[in-house]
Amino acid sequence: MENRQALVDADTPAIGLVNGVEPPAWDDIELHILDTTATMIAHLGIDGVTLMALSREAGVSRPTIYRRWTGIDEVVRASLLRATIAIFEEIGEVPRSRSEISAAVVRYSMLFREDPLFSRLLEREPEVFTRYSLQRIGSSQRYMLRWIEAAVRAAQLEGSVRAGAPHEIAVMLLLIAQSATLSHHTVSPLIDSADLDRHLGAAVDGYLRP
Repeated sequence: MENRQALVDADTPAIGLVNGVEPPAWDDIELHILDTTATMIAHLGIDGVTLMALSREAGVSRPTIYRRWTGIDEVVRASLLRATIAIFEEIGEVPRSRSEISAAVVRYSMLFREDPLFSRLLEREPEVFTRYSLQRIGSSQRYMLRWIEAAVRAAQLEGSVRAGAPHEIAVMLLLIAQSATLSHHTVSPLIDSADLDRHLGAAVDGYLRP
């Protein structure tokens, strides 16, 4: 169980690359708990997810949860990682060219804004979202970085992405994508979603161009 818990430790880069990016090996009970957590967050907000409420809603005992996570904070972080992985699974295979990376970043931004869990946090609890996702590099960010880094490496070999350290380029792409995505509601009176996505794609393409 200690090995599985390390996968959701925000300070442990435990997500490896296997033909792209390999997700954590959650078992069926863990997936059920994390999906229940995400649904509760979408409807009740972070404060509505207590250990007792989660135990009741998921139909599992509190010891069952404690055997997997040390507390509700870690369950929430793991649920955010689970939702992040689901978005990247919907995007599909790791991109292998500059144009595919640009399209994937735009697709990620769109799916993130449409996700029930993330949209709830962004619209109603932005300070909570900042605490869980932006104040430190957690497991969700590490997953995204490794996914992007794998794409950058492939596109560099293909010749459509400029030379440079893939990890550093991935960090900058993450910053670009997060900034555009998290600022969407702020700038919506100035630019509509379609134009924002178009300019985001152009910014990524320009940054990666040799």
